[in-house]
Amino acid sequence: MSKTDTGNSAEQEDLGAAGSQLSTAPREEQAAPAGFGVVGWVRWFWRQLTSMRVALLLLLLLSLGAIPGSLIPQTGADASKVEDFRAAHRTLAPVYDELGLFHVYSSVWFSAIYILLFVSLVGCIIPRTWQFVGQLRGRPPGAPRRLTRLPAYTTWRTEADPEQVREAALALLKKRRFRAHAAGDAVAAEKGYLREVGNLVFHVALIVLLVAFASGQLYKSDGTKLVVEGDGFSNALPIYDDFKSGSLFSSDDLVPFSFDLKDFRATYETSGPNRGTPRTFEARLRYSEGAYGKERPTTVKVNEPLKIGDAKVYLVSHGYAPVITVRDGKGKVVYRDAVPLLPLDGNVTSNGVVKVMDDYRNGKGEKEQLGFQTFFVPTFSARSGTMLSQYPALLNPLLAVNAYHGDLGVDAGPQNVYQLDKTHMKAFKDAKGQLLKKLLQPGDSLKLPNGAGSITFEKDVKEWAGFEIVQEPGGGWALGGALAAIFGLAASLFIQRRRVWVRAVRGADGVTVVEMAGLGRSESAKVPEELGDLAGLLYDQAPGAPDPGDDSSESPVVPAEGAEK
Repeated sequence: MSKTDTGNSAEQEDLGAAGSQLSTAPREEQAAPAGFGVVGWVRWFWRQLTSMRVALLLLLLLSLGAIPGSLIPQTGADASKVEDFRAAHRTLAPVYDELGLFHVYSSVWFSAIYILLFVSLVGCIIPRTWQFVGQLRGRPPGAPRRLTRLPAYTTWRTEADPEQVREAALALLKKRRFRAHAAGDAVAAEKGYLREVGNLVFHVALIVLLVAFASGQLYKSDGTKLVVEGDGFSNALPIYDDFKSGSLFSSDDLVPFSFDLKDFRATYETSGPNRGTPRTFEARLRYSEGAYGKERPTTVKVNEPLKIGDAKVYLVSHGYAPVITVRDGKGKVVYRDAVPLLPLDGNVTSNGVVKVMDDYRNGKGEKEQLGFQTFFVPTFSARSGTMLSQYPALLNPLLAVNAYHGDLGVDAGPQNVYQLDKTHMKAFKDAKGQLLKKLLQPGDSLKLPNGAGSITFEKDVKEWAGFEIVQEPGGGWALGGALAAIFGLAASLFIQRRRVWVRAVRGADGVTVVEMAGLGRSESAKVPEELGDLAGLLYDQAPGAPDPGDDSSESPVVPAEGAEK
């Protein structure tokens, strides 16, 4: 090998040492796995899995895999919508079942991507963190032999002593928050370590997000409860109207609290094109934490939930609950309660049922059960020609009632409280043999035939509020991880890690030659600009000396725009 080749190799090695460890990214090794054996294959697979390229690919796959979970009905979110989808797409549904698209987030393929991404990030972060700690404990590498080969370079001659120049350079660089030290005939400095800190914080934040997402899915709970004014709720599984939870959730994880709904108030636009549009929904509660907690008043509004520990109580719906009284043929009250009815439209046109199961006897003294279908409008208008509410507030309430008697079928198993099973029921008939029905205003009654009793629409109409009680234990960690990821990514993108070297040696003519060079992790205009700024400040402390044969007293600093040709 020629001397020239040897010199070039030495220079390349020198420059490589100067630019080493500007990043904590591991070196890519593309060694072929052929002939490695089992250990070699495992090592090769681990290196591929923990590479940044594979981590980004897994993150992309995870994002793509989450798309079906947003577009296709999920069993854990709404099982009824899944059944409707199966009925409407009998050919496509079995394919979705095989692919696990009805339960994406708990499917095998999504879990595999999730776990591989988690392992990849952990395997990537640990060595990078260890390497970065080593860089912090060490010092910036010494100056290369030929600073002219670096991207940003400047030089000048000065009559100041080399030691004085190096001391001034060291003080200047430390003042500019560089980590600097004297290394032989030069000063080595480095800045921008927060770039790697941001990079590591970003990766750690991704792990926090993954853990928070997993814990949120495994330990979450989500239930709904309809509460009528004057009634209350206790956070226990039997009390919920509907409840679903993660696979590792247990009833002991429920936050202990209770509340009473004292009053519900809603206001609506009274005129204009937005007439009837809700303006405010407010539920006034008194709640207590734990079994013996002190009661406290609060108001829950839309998007302003009540927060108790890890639980949040959201106000999600509202409607009306007319007070209904049912009497038997002897005038005995066998039923009296506020009956919540389900809204059908934006003006709270509602329907529901009343079921009388106990203590009722018909006109012959026989035990029997009664069922009433009800249709309610808070604001009735005869001019509309329809039994539909014209406004959501209680301006002119009207209740339509149909009556049935027989066996409600409640002994056969659980029933929907808002539906009436007429399989073993008979309709009451009026004098003309038609279905007995009547429109009732507050205070009106419908008398049942043959001494069967009566049903009364009382003047008191209560309101009900629907609450959603959610527990997501990983919510705070997820928010913290997301914020940390944003700040870490911003730091890794906008902070430039760079190195500066200042060499001062005495020339053959006894005049000190000052050389300054800079190197960044990537090509950036900030490195030459910063080097020019530093050179100008150092030049003020070590002014230029005239070149040989030049009568001028000073020699200007060479602009730091690039390497010397």
